Order: sequence, then structure tokens, then C-alpha cells
Amino acid sequence: MSTTSLSLPPDIRITFGMIVLNGEPFLRYNLRGLYPYAHEIIVVEGAAPGACNIADPQGHSRDGTLAALRRFKEEEDPDGKLTIVTAEDEGYVDGFWPGEKDEQSQVYARRASGNYLWQVDVDEFYRSEDIEVVIAMLHREPEITAVSFRQITFWGGFDYIADGWYLRRGAATYHRLFKWAPGFEYVSHRPPTVHDDRTRDLRRLCWVNDDAMAARDVYLYHYSLLLPKQVEEKCDYYQNADWARRVGALEWAQQVFGELRRPFRVHNIYSYPSWLERYSGSHPQHVQQMRSDIAGGRLLVELRATDDIERLLNSIWYPALRILIKQAGVMDLVAYRLQCWVR
Repeated sequence: MSTTSLSLPPDIRITFGMIVLNGEPFLRYNLRGLYPYAHEIIVVEGAAPGACNIADPQGHSRDGTLAALRRFKEEEDPDGKLTIVTAEDEGYVDGFWPGEKDEQSQVYARRASGNYLWQVDVDEFYRSEDIEVVIAMLHREPEITAVSFRQITFWGGFDYIADGWYLRRGAATYHRLFKWAPGFEYVSHRPPTVHDDRTRDLRRLCWVNDDAMAARDVYLYHYSLLLPKQVEEKCDYYQNADWARRVGALEWAQQVFGELRRPFRVHNIYSYPSWLERYSGSHPQHVQQMRSDIAGGRLLVELRATDDIERLLNSIWYPALRILIKQAGVMDLVAYRLQCWVR
């Protein structure tokens, strides 16, 4: 599939920044989706120390991601938009990035030459028409300094999504797009925070929040819990990274994602109730292409079996209990917001 550029407003120059480790099979499809709208795409590849279990001994992806990036650069980058950065490029000779992703995010931010910085994870996608809505909004309202999106979390297949109390407390809000200019600073990765040249948080200036974007039917399509390989690697990282130390994450991957033993703890932040629902909406165009390639045998990927999900969703008891847990979640959200207000 070829990558082409579009005629965009000259005042909108988007630098897409991505951190990636073991980004297959999403990588090429994600880059193809961003490419027409990009002023540049800067991909920072490799592992932080907490991800050493899922990296190769040199600190790189063990699934061929770095080679796939270089192949994309050679074969699908006619406009020279893609920049690949590794830890070695920054002087870390063992191949591992220091810290826990702040440094990697700051690496692509320092290289950014656009006037907007759009952070993207490899399993995060947007519909082409939605990117165009965002570009038109930025062109029409240049005072905007930050944009957040509400994610849709896919679980175990393309036709199922996860939702729950944790997501509804605010974790479904992803801060992704920031105005960018000389003197601006990418401050932190968790949560993504950018300051302007007067050290002001851009989300405290002219912020378009996820409610406003959802009202425009613009969402972030998050395939974070789609594939067995992907989920196992994420859980290994979350269980071992110093900042997370999520006890039982690998057990959750096996017992819940793999075997669906606790169907009201399906989100990987499993200390809160969560549930599965059917998804009947559209997917971003390049996800549809990836799905077609998997179905046609052109892309070899292990998918999760879905017969147990179907049995669960077709049962009488699960949808009934889901209604009750959602209702209880409304009270949880009220209590949580009151607690935040009191603080």
C-alpha cells in the first residue's frame, strides 16, 4: 500500500511522536494512517529498563519492529517524513533508554519541527476523516493549545470493547495533541504534559477536552487489549516496571484475558469493576486493512479465540449483572468526583 501526502493548510504542521517496543503487527498500518497528515513522524524505538524482559539483549524490540521501521523508511517514505531514533543515537551504548518513557518522549519532542505535537502509541488509531476534523478545527481556531480524546478499548477481538469504573473515572481520557513552538517543553509522559515558553501547562490555557471531541464523534481507537502476544508483553512490563509494580498482572493476562475467569475484571487495571460489550461501529481504515490482511492470510498473527466471549455476551445473567454494575458505577463516579473536589 502506497503512502501519499495531502494538501493541508500551510499553518498546520503536525509532528507525530511515537515510542515503540514490539510494535508489530500494528506499526506499518499506523504509520500509513498518519503519513498523509504528517509534517514529520518521529519514532523512538527501544526499551526502558522496566521492559528488559520483553526486549532483546541490546534493548531493542524482539519482534522485528526496528527492521520494519527501516523497511518503511526505505519503501514507503517518499517525502522523507520518518525519523527513527534509538538509544544508541542518544549515546546510550547498551541500547536501553534511561528512566521510564519521559526521556523517550522528550527525545521526539526536542526534534519536533512542526507547530503541533501529536503523541501516538503504536496501537492507537484514528479514522482519516477524524484527523481531518481535528486539522480543520486547529486551522479555524489557532488559539487551541491542547486536545484530548476519549479512547475506545478493544478487547480480545475487533467486535468487543471493555468499559468500567476506572475508565469512567477519567482513564478513558487521553491527552495527545499539543501546540508546539520554540521554548516549549515536554514535561512528563504520565500524564502527557507540555509547557509553553512561559512554563504554563497547555491544558490550562485553551484546552479542547475529550467531551468536546466525542461530541464531534471523534475518538481514539485503542487496540491495547486485542492480541495475546501484546497483552502478555504489556502485563510483563506493568508487573516489573518500578513505576507500576502491578502485582498479579501476568496472572490476570492468563486467567482473565486468556480464560475469562473473572468477567467483571476484564480491564487490565483490575482493582475496579469492568465489563465487556459488543462493538458494532466502524474501525479506522488502516485497522480494517490489517483485519483484512489477517483474515486473508497475508499477515500472520495469533488471535484470541472468541467463542467464550460470545457465550458470555449471549447469556442472560451477564448483561443483567452488567446493568447493575454500571448503575453502581454512577454512584462510584459521584463519590470519586466529590472526593476530588474536597481535596
